[in-house]
Amino acid sequence: MSRAPRAGSTSRPRRRPARRQDAAPSAPKAPPAPKAPPLPAVESFADLPLPAPLLAELARQGVTAPFPIQAASLPNALAGRDVLGRGRTGSGKTLAFGLAVLARTAGHRAAPRAPLALVLVPTRELAQQVTAALTPYADAVRLRLATVVGGLGITRQAQALAAGVDVLIATPGRLADLIERGDCRLGEVAATVLDEADQMTDMGFLPQVTRLLEQTPPGGQRMLFSATLDGDVDRLVRRFLSDPVTHSVDPPAGAVASMEHHLLHVADTDKQETTAHIASRADRVIMFVGKKHVADRLVRKLGARGVRAAALHGGKTQSQRNRALDAFHASDVTVLVATNVAARGIHIDDLDLVVNVDPPADHKDYLHRGGRTARAGRTGTVVTLVLPDQRREMDALMAKAGITPVTTSVRPGDSELSRITGARTPAAAPAPAAAVARTPRDRAQTGAARGAGQGQGRGQGQRSGQAQRSGQGQARGQGRRPRRRAS
Repeated sequence: MSRAPRAGSTSRPRRRPARRQDAAPSAPKAPPAPKAPPLPAVESFADLPLPAPLLAELARQGVTAPFPIQAASLPNALAGRDVLGRGRTGSGKTLAFGLAVLARTAGHRAAPRAPLALVLVPTRELAQQVTAALTPYADAVRLRLATVVGGLGITRQAQALAAGVDVLIATPGRLADLIERGDCRLGEVAATVLDEADQMTDMGFLPQVTRLLEQTPPGGQRMLFSATLDGDVDRLVRRFLSDPVTHSVDPPAGAVASMEHHLLHVADTDKQETTAHIASRADRVIMFVGKKHVADRLVRKLGARGVRAAALHGGKTQSQRNRALDAFHASDVTVLVATNVAARGIHIDDLDLVVNVDPPADHKDYLHRGGRTARAGRTGTVVTLVLPDQRREMDALMAKAGITPVTTSVRPGDSELSRITGARTPAAAPAPAAAVARTPRDRAQTGAARGAGQGQGRGQGQRSGQAQRSGQGQARGQGRRPRRRAS
């Protein structure tokens, strides 16, 4: 079986010492001086040694000129060099590594369960986005693409691998499961990509990623792309990349230059209504909150105000998450209420506003949440609602992110709130306190106080989005605590 050859085969091949999987990692060493200068950036895709079908597909897709990260990294990636790329989310990293992987794998055919190229990503949504972005180009050069992620049937994914996959896009956990089952092996992988490497390490995937990389051939090409290159990412670079060419297309302070940043100071008593006003804007918006149950509760409250909203978080099944995203893409839903699961890998065309209803935990979360807007050279606005006791912490976070935001004190209905976010008064008035949809715990605590057959209980259950069976009393439904979905 043939494998994708490394370009420049006349030169002496690079070698990495084989590592035992159970061996303790060696102490990081300073990278050696580059053995060869990097190739210069190009001005057009036509200047690259890409197969003709890929160039034709770029033209069909309307991709006329490379973004900076593509122009800088593709010449070296196509030459077989290891590549370390830093660029903010939305800067075009997917095609930067995708075109190189497809071009170097074209003309080869993988054996069953032995992919020739591997792209590791941290989240299911990012895996699906990368797959969607690369599929037309893979089809153009007749390469078989497959995605393996958690939340979907592992049997079908194993069957796809058994049929043969040339380029595999995977999340670390599911790929590790398939390898353990004997459904996949990485001994034939000639090119490995780590996309959004910083989030993979932040999410605790570093041990799994390390074990997976150890199973790829030591002489293979490795490319790592990330918005930040600190901490554990640097450990991966030093251990697994050999003589990498580094491309950093956005300086740290410029990574957010195409966005407006606003801190909106609100009173505790005004936060809920301010959120409803912003959600009622004419255009779509992603709203980030800190916890899954908060997202579900906010969706119910916005629905009661006439706002079409959907939740996206780790407590949803993959099919539910896909439906929410599809509805948001189609504008059937105008507000996507999300936890950090959507902070990576969600690409929405022409999204001009992201709202942090709950401030993020750190500056990297802020940058990745905000990266859902101002993509592909467009502009956007990132708004964070800040309560009085959060002001000092948010000021420190923004300073660490290198951002100087505009700070404004607002209340619902303010003209400044409307100017910054497009906020409008919701079509429906706030529901009375007794009728507002509540959490399962709230309903269980008050269930004993209601008698069977109370008419108001039945109406309230309908407002909270729970189906009522005809003729059943409220007491029967409340006598059972709702089953909670595992995290």
